[in-house]
Amino acid sequence: MCSHPNPTQTTGRPADSRAAHVVAAHPEQGWDLLCDGTIVFDDSGALLPDGRVLAPHRLPVDALATAA
Repeated sequence: MCSHPNPTQTTGRPADSRAAHVVAAHPEQGWDLLCDGTIVFDDSGALLPDGRVLAPHRLPVDALATAA
């Protein structure tokens, strides 16, 4: 495992070129494994190597567009 900084807390994705990068992509299952051991999910949630969970970042229902 690499010792890169943890993913950005707001997006669950690497913030810059020094941050962790994807080493195994599984788009058909909705997750990627980063070189630091973090599992990042398509819904913007993440499971950190130490077992902590970053909850998905979802918009409130009233902020979503509706069809007329």
